[in-house]
Amino acid sequence: MWLQAAIASLWCLTGRYGDLLDMITCVVVIFYVLCIIGIFWLRYKRPDLPRPYSAFGYPFVPAVYILMGISFIILLVIYKPQFTWPGIIITLLGIPLYYFVKQKDLKT
Repeated sequence: MWLQAAIASLWCLTGRYGDLLDMITCVVVIFYVLCIIGIFWLRYKRPDLPRPYSAFGYPFVPAVYILMGISFIILLVIYKPQFTWPGIIITLLGIPLYYFVKQKDLKT
């Protein structure tokens, strides 16, 4: 997160706020798509669990959202790769950190 904050600060100081917006938007849409995929995954893996809320228009609307989100991410990567890749790489660096913290929590 500190690395992403440093890059964001540098881009803000250069007056290229749109570039920062492209980086962050790509990462945010990735997380949104993963959350919606999680709805399908949970219903597949644990159909017996009670649902405290429902996804509007399930399964059609969430599936369309996933397709549109993936399309948006692909377009950003194609047309603005110099700004989207840093955000994707910084986000992917969080995966090993997640497992490191998870292992640490299991030991305590």
